[in-house]
Amino acid sequence: MTEIQSVQNPTVKRLKGLKDKKAREEAGEMLVEGEKLMLEAAGMGLRPSDALIEAEQAARFADLAGRMAACGARVYSVTRHVLETVCDTKTPQGACAAFSLPAPFDADHAPARLVALDGVQDPGNVGTIWRTADAAGLNGILMSRACADPFSPKVQRAAMGSGFRVPVSVTDDLPGMLRDLRARGYIVIASSLRGEPFYEGVPKNAEKFALVIGNEARGVSGEVMELADVRLKLPMRGGAESLNAAVAAGIMMYELMRDT
Repeated sequence: MTEIQSVQNPTVKRLKGLKDKKAREEAGEMLVEGEKLMLEAAGMGLRPSDALIEAEQAARFADLAGRMAACGARVYSVTRHVLETVCDTKTPQGACAAFSLPAPFDADHAPARLVALDGVQDPGNVGTIWRTADAAGLNGILMSRACADPFSPKVQRAAMGSGFRVPVSVTDDLPGMLRDLRARGYIVIASSLRGEPFYEGVPKNAEKFALVIGNEARGVSGEVMELADVRLKLPMRGGAESLNAAVAAGIMMYELMRDT
């Protein structure tokens, strides 16, 4: 492995820059931190270009370095300081790499069971919903541009590898995409505080659906709500007026998948 000791190295600067959304979009790459997520990304066919391995842990990560090299990455040995400069986490896990972004899907090739995020801005919520969708058996994430960037390190850490297994598509026109999906037989289901009782109105055995989860403060936007075939409200039997977006999404996703 080539050794890098300076934070001014061009490769170090490039990988550090991938913490920024604009840089990710321009490069078509994202930064993946830690052995587990790096192996998950490689296992799903994403291509690593450059990988950094902490020099003091080179023996521990020998197999990881070999896997990255076999996938076509340039592998570098770096000091702890360099790794801390590049990584988003305060305590890096000893390795990171730049990976190609996964390909988005369009309406013609959309997965059958989607969760659509309408302005969900908290990275932890986006990643948690993504991870829960994977666990519940949904097979796609549709996001408006107003959501947290799905390829940010915080979202991907919260997704815990599901960000590589469950495809995502970000759209500038969520209402338009939902209209296209409806034309293809999808049921659009929106969470709403003024909807019908959830357990009475939830569709059973829906083959194709998009469950819409709205912004943490404002909920589902008016234009998207108008497109909903079904509007549902989770019961609030205690004093709380609403649920965290990721918690509400999890309950609804599992109930929608109950009979599938």
